[in-house]
Amino acid sequence: MADIGLLTLRLVVGLYLFGHGAQKLFGWFGGPGLRGHAQNMTRLGFRPAALWAAASTAGEIGGLLLALGLLSPLGSLGVAASMLVAIIAVHWPKGPWAAKGGYELPLTNLAAAVALGLTGPGGYSLDALLGTHLPPVAAEVLAVLTALAVVAALLSRKTPAAPDPGRASKSA
Repeated sequence: MADIGLLTLRLVVGLYLFGHGAQKLFGWFGGPGLRGHAQNMTRLGFRPAALWAAASTAGEIGGLLLALGLLSPLGSLGVAASMLVAIIAVHWPKGPWAAKGGYELPLTNLAAAVALGLTGPGGYSLDALLGTHLPPVAAEVLAVLTALAVVAALLSRKTPAAPDPGRASKSA
């Protein structure tokens, strides 16, 4: 039963995150495509925006690896990194609830990705079928590199300065 539970979680979270990444990469499902996503990253203050747009999209496209249970925990790491940056850079100021644009959904996706990364993909996965897996040392190195990439993304961000109300009245 645990393998069926892991399969269900992998398919739902992985395919939704893959679809979310496909919106940003290909413009599928009404998404902005990579150019539009890079413009969004610019508005959010990420520099260079094209690099971080590609990185965040790659992390979400990693949802396909998660759904397939292939090269675990690589897909989990990509999804977790994208969700962590989204929580901190976009959703945190809006509070915990999705109804107000908060971090409810990305936090749920982050928790699912971390849980799947820690448990493994289960018996109903391509890793189990093909006998593939990342060696534990490689997974640990990738986890550290992923954490460093998240820190780098957040440090590269330049938050736009709030308009100075005194300045606006002087120019009026």
